[in-house]
Amino acid sequence: MTRAYYTDSYTLEFEATIIAVETVDGRPAAGLDHSYFYPTSGGQPHDTGHLRRGDTVARVLDVVEGEGDAIWLILDRPLGPGPVAASIDRDRRRDHMEHHTGQHILSAAFIRVAEAETVGFHLSQQSVTIDLDRADLSAAELDAAETLANEVIRDDRPVSARFVAAAEAAGLPLRKTPPGRDGLLRLIDIAGFDLTACGGTHVARTGEVGLIKIIKTERRGATTRVEFVCGGRALADYRAKHDLTRQLSATLTTGASELPAAIDRLREEARALAHALRQKDEALLGYEAAQLLAAAEPLGTARLVARVFVGRAPDELGRLAAALVADGVDGEDTVIALLGLAGERSHLVFARSADAPGDMAAQSDMAALIKPALAALGGRGGGRPTLAQGGGPAADEASVAAALQLARAQLVG
Repeated sequence: MTRAYYTDSYTLEFEATIIAVETVDGRPAAGLDHSYFYPTSGGQPHDTGHLRRGDTVARVLDVVEGEGDAIWLILDRPLGPGPVAASIDRDRRRDHMEHHTGQHILSAAFIRVAEAETVGFHLSQQSVTIDLDRADLSAAELDAAETLANEVIRDDRPVSARFVAAAEAAGLPLRKTPPGRDGLLRLIDIAGFDLTACGGTHVARTGEVGLIKIIKTERRGATTRVEFVCGGRALADYRAKHDLTRQLSATLTTGASELPAAIDRLREEARALAHALRQKDEALLGYEAAQLLAAAEPLGTARLVARVFVGRAPDELGRLAAALVADGVDGEDTVIALLGLAGERSHLVFARSADAPGDMAAQSDMAALIKPALAALGGRGGGRPTLAQGGGPAADEASVAAALQLARAQLVG
């Protein structure tokens, strides 16, 4: 098959003939006599589009390389051999051209300003990245590469493609030399800036890339992953961030340049409020613990608090149990707390004073005591002799109360 996109990345509508049909991974596929459709390869995704014959229109879902020089168009419905009118999705092709040429420019810029070679390239609808062979890139180097790349774009340099024999390519200053096809290499030449072998689709002049903006970097072992956007994606990214900045400025009634300081103030205020709220919450739990202890059931030399709650968080139940058994709440005897939570998720927290006498400590191992109670609720959990907890499925108050009564019966013996 003739790969027409090698010499012309701009033709999006053309006449062709289906000369072969096949089934690829269970889907109908067509092979054309010549094609401008790009197949997934070299880090660049495939084109999409349509094949039309009369009133029948087949959607091109994927384009894959087959054996030899074959290219298969994966269709949403079968089409037999014969003439077709083909069309390639313009926006997708344009996006790929902008980003693939942008990648060449940015990769060459990193070599010039940071001696960082590109060892990986990925282009998808969600992100565009290159992997560089340095993990220690500084912010200044990233800015310098981005600045140089955009200078090349503003220069509007010509971008051309040509084929050379492998022997000739060996004597050229190529940035990258992948395997060729039929003994030939296709070179993409950004005039006076970058020369590299590549089979992808590219713009004709660097100005068509529009803009290159690095939006994220990530250290990955001995490499750095750089995520960037070009052209239409760069505009969309700017619009989204500008809208967000404008909304934040309006909400916080401050200028964009003052947003970091305003957010810092809000963060400090939130921390202070959270601390004050926690202190008040702990005080309320202390008062609640004192009331529960006042009504506690005597159990030998200990006092037993067994209570079922609804609509509280499991961690709050744990803090209440800690308040009940803490030293200094009452100070006169050992406290055992059997607390349960009913609702969409059941939860039990069992605790006892750490300074319980030897016989009481041996009798009230919370980790052993909670297991039968949790089993009765269909739950699981565990812990230490002084504190154990666990959860289970939904349970009503009566079911949780029965589980606590089971534990109480074990204590009473």
